[in-house]
Amino acid sequence: MDITTVRAFRLAHTRDDLVLAPGEVVIAGGTWLMSEPQPAVTGFVDLTGMGWPDIEVAADGLRIGATCTIARLVAFAAEAPIEWTAASLIPDAANALLASFKIWNTATVGGNVCRAFAAGAMVSLCVALDGVAEIWSGAGDRELPVAELVTGNGTTALAPGEVLRSIRLPAAALRSRAALRKIALAEHGRSGAVVTGRVDPDGTSVFTVTAATWRPTVLRFPAVPDAAVLAAAVHGAAGYYTDPLGSADWRRGVSAVLAEEIRRELT
Repeated sequence: MDITTVRAFRLAHTRDDLVLAPGEVVIAGGTWLMSEPQPAVTGFVDLTGMGWPDIEVAADGLRIGATCTIARLVAFAAEAPIEWTAASLIPDAANALLASFKIWNTATVGGNVCRAFAAGAMVSLCVALDGVAEIWSGAGDRELPVAELVTGNGTTALAPGEVLRSIRLPAAALRSRAALRKIALAEHGRSGAVVTGRVDPDGTSVFTVTAATWRPTVLRFPAVPDAAVLAAAVHGAAGYYTDPLGSADWRRGVSAVLAEEIRRELT
């Protein structure tokens, strides 16, 4: 789409370049920004000039640059350290995204997280693996769990002037046994519910529900719960909603079914 209000474009190279003038917004892949009118936007500031590494592997986990494309992250899953068994969630999450391979090659992980749609597949992935967002601003950097960064359907805890720099996935979560399930009313439709589960090396377990709730739902247990405990936790989660792609009751019901499938697989 032509964004007819844009009058300026500049490439950011340093942190000083991330200070935005009125009407400017940051852009990386731009798959959402360029998909519909942006009447308040008069300038783009391109983050790709910052030169952030896409993928950084360290002993304490994985650092994903905000400008890393979904396609690059999916490719990394095939080359991840063998002990990072939960890297198998990466292609599963990407496939839960209603997008073609062409979008994968342009859309960025950071953009999908910051857009914060309920069905954002990179949100599902990052929340499932206890992802932590590294946030830059002139007022001082900070870190925030992705589960807290996303505050609603299309809303985040980012303040004006803040930019997502990267997302860190801890090694402990990456070494877990993990699984993901999704469901949509249409075969190739937007996800109505995405449920993940993982069992960490210490035996604790984490189940998450996204797409079915306005904001990510994270359920933690000291061990793999029994069926009744897990079902009660999933049914009792807040934020199930109704839209043309599914009712709240349907989302709640299918989330419980998917969670039980994962629980059985992990046990």
